[in-house]
Amino acid sequence: MKKLTCLALGLVMAVSLAACGTTGGTSQSTGGQNDASSVTGNGSNETETLSGTVNANGSTSMESVVLILKEAFEEMHPDVTVNYTGSGSGAGVTSAIDGTADIGLASRALTEEETAQGAVSNVVAYDGVAVIVNPGNGVEDLTTEQIAQIFTGQVTNWSQLGGADEAIAVYGREAGSGTRGAFEEILGVEDACQYLNEYSSTGDVIGNVASNPGAIGYASLSAVNETVKALKVGGVECSETTILDGTYAIQRPFVMITKQDTQLSPAAQAFLDYAMSADAAGFIAQAGAVPPAQ
Repeated sequence: MKKLTCLALGLVMAVSLAACGTTGGTSQSTGGQNDASSVTGNGSNETETLSGTVNANGSTSMESVVLILKEAFEEMHPDVTVNYTGSGSGAGVTSAIDGTADIGLASRALTEEETAQGAVSNVVAYDGVAVIVNPGNGVEDLTTEQIAQIFTGQVTNWSQLGGADEAIAVYGREAGSGTRGAFEEILGVEDACQYLNEYSSTGDVIGNVASNPGAIGYASLSAVNETVKALKVGGVECSETTILDGTYAIQRPFVMITKQDTQLSPAAQAFLDYAMSADAAGFIAQAGAVPPAQ
């Protein structure tokens, strides 16, 4: 009888231990599955590491914006390299259409002809075109009409505008520049400007205005620095606030261009998605441009 009792107790203990072992194994297996999942910031499971090269080409005015987005994106995805080439907005549109770049860059709206060729506009930011003069210039504020008169050669001396008796040197960008296109279109002076010198980059315009007391030019707000003075236009400063609320008259979009019915590489698509997301807004503002309302 005692033997049967001991045998029964032994069987009960064995079953209990087996049950405990099964419970422990299930817990460990669940934990292993959780550890194997890589969860992204948006809560989706990321099964592969993003890698590859993204080639972006176009607007020099977008340089500050593109480079800060490039740095942030590459930090999140260290196996991705984003290349930026500043060749002007016209070249940026062309490179997107003909496929020589993954993403084209233009600091202006696309034309009907460009969209007809398959170019697709993705607005990542807005920018003011600042009217800049030498810091020593006593003029602080001009109307859009006065600015148009200066650039078309109707006003040639600063004394006509309340400034010093000094000839006005008109500087601008080369034909095909997005900054020039936006500036001339907004003021209604396309193909009528009389430039003393034309430059292939925003940096060159700023540098030459800074070194000439009588000079005037234009530049992206994101590129303006302390070496030049941005004039008020119609009493309104060129700032992020006045661009966002629409009170500053001379402004334009910053556009990343893709081609219709053409699939981007995973890396290029991810970079474009990031540039247009709320996560990029702070970096865009830091670069001096205005992110679109989300």
